[in-house]
Amino acid sequence: MYKMYEIVCKKRLAHKETLFEIYAPQIAAKSQPGQFLIVVPHERGERIPLTICGYDIKKGTVSFAFHEVGKTTKEMGLMEEGDCLLNVTGPLGNPSEIKKFGKVLCVGGSIMIAPLLLQVKAMKEAGNHVTTVLGCRSKEFLFMEDEARALSDKLYIASDDGSIGYKGLDFLKELLKIEKFDRCVALGPVVMMREVSEITRPYGIPTIVTLTPIMIDGMGMCGVCRVTVGGKMLFGCVDGPEFDGHKVDFDGLIQRQRMMLPEERLSSMLWEMHGECKCGRNKA
Repeated sequence: MYKMYEIVCKKRLAHKETLFEIYAPQIAAKSQPGQFLIVVPHERGERIPLTICGYDIKKGTVSFAFHEVGKTTKEMGLMEEGDCLLNVTGPLGNPSEIKKFGKVLCVGGSIMIAPLLLQVKAMKEAGNHVTTVLGCRSKEFLFMEDEARALSDKLYIASDDGSIGYKGLDFLKELLKIEKFDRCVALGPVVMMREVSEITRPYGIPTIVTLTPIMIDGMGMCGVCRVTVGGKMLFGCVDGPEFDGHKVDFDGLIQRQRMMLPEERLSSMLWEMHGECKCGRNKA
């Protein structure tokens, strides 16, 4: 029998991009596409918001993926199957609106490809014709291509450097000229979601983006995750995490995301200088 929050499966998706499947039956029973978790790896760890990318009610497991970019995510990258996370809170946030829209364009980039495919699956099961776009920095950072192909009616690949598929997302401008979509869903880096939103804007395609602002409690109490949408201040955790991409103040979001960047870099650098944190692993 698994212990609570035990890592039952660890999968390396790409360079520094990892997926954990953990034992959390109560969370798995209530999870829906679009929601997220707050993960605390150990007693001295930070609270990290991570989007749910899978759940299995029978097994009692829930999955999430993360990019090993800061101190805490690097610590989690050192954990192995059989280790236990200290605490996982969720599911948090509002679930995605899943229904039969017609033709749906799903665009995912970087680590957010993993949770995007959960939405692709749900959209297909609701009777939609789904076109999926996977974006990555370069060929070696692409993952879950086979899974996306199996779930989608059409699949396109794009990379920043053109090493695989189209170079950049400009090809979407031509695609939208010849194909009509009833809805667009975008998950990925903020600059990618902003670009997708601007591409769909002239065509009036409702575009839903998943925002990942700096967050602490994830339940609407601290106000750290505030974002401006349609001129109004909203909270990313309780009002989102999904918002109308044509109304989001992306410039303000980017500015807020970078507020703690110097401290984040310093923390990561000091951790690397002193070696991996021994307190970061909890054996089941």
